[in-house]
Amino acid sequence: MQNGALTAYLDVPQVMLYVFWGFFFALVFWLRKEDRREGYPLESDPTGRVGHVGLLMAAPKTFRVRNGDVFTAPNLKRDGRPIAARRVGRWPGAPMVPTGNPLVDGVGPAAWAERADRPDQTYDNRNKIVPSRVEPHYTVAAGDPDPRGMPVVGADGKVAGTVADIWVDRSEHVVRYLELAASGPGAGPLLVPMNLAKFSPRHIKVKA
Repeated sequence: MQNGALTAYLDVPQVMLYVFWGFFFALVFWLRKEDRREGYPLESDPTGRVGHVGLLMAAPKTFRVRNGDVFTAPNLKRDGRPIAARRVGRWPGAPMVPTGNPLVDGVGPAAWAERADRPDQTYDNRNKIVPSRVEPHYTVAAGDPDPRGMPVVGADGKVAGTVADIWVDRSEHVVRYLELAASGPGAGPLLVPMNLAKFSPRHIKVKA
């Protein structure tokens, strides 16, 4: 074989195709391992036992978050608090039926994602969402209705209270919540998501 004649004996495009297939397979395999961190390894619905880890389970990796905390995933930490609901069957993915008041027990529409119990921060480590009384230079745009002082009407048609302040997002420069001074004995301030508020000339309608 003459020098430099290697390509005369090999199908270079076919070799490159095999190399691409191998690279793509390795990439998909790596991505499937990396997306199995938070919440993994999975546990069985009927028994609650942790399932088989398998070849696609990624090795534990340590993440350092902005506030200095350390989080390792995947891990075997599980929430052992009892759930006020029962399963309608023993098959995987069976729905759960509340056994008490779901709005009080945090089941169904009142369920929430467990997150760190600290306010969301901006890039410069300030509270991200604050009332406008903390940031007086945030003002309502000219021509837009100022919700402060307007009554808030619920889905039952009754007035729940009056808007006392607006809560702004320092990062996005938008209104996130309406602070409601609720009426009635023993009622305290409430936060109403801005996306649930529908403005009219005389009041604010909330449907949730």
